[in-house]
Amino acid sequence: MIRKTDANHKRIIDSCRKIPQLSVFSTHTIGKGFPDIVIGYKGINYLIEIKDGDKPKSQTKLTEDEITFHKKWNGQICIVYSFQDIINILQLDVRM
Repeated sequence: MIRKTDANHKRIIDSCRKIPQLSVFSTHTIGKGFPDIVIGYKGINYLIEIKDGDKPKSQTKLTEDEITFHKKWNGQICIVYSFQDIINILQLDVRM
């Protein structure tokens, strides 16, 4: 099964990889609702679900698998719509 990504997936990953303090791994192919990327920063792993911020909110809903995974996961998961959301979550001081 081919796993599709949101239109901004590559752009967000590429932007994250420009920041030396971040480790970024794309996990979108895992499936079963697992978030799209994992970011490592200051010894903490961040599970990130990417949604396309250019689409209307009605088209960026979580899938059934994502909803199930989020409900069962006993750790942190963030939903982002842009690279700026990641900057805000990690409280990064980035001047690009």
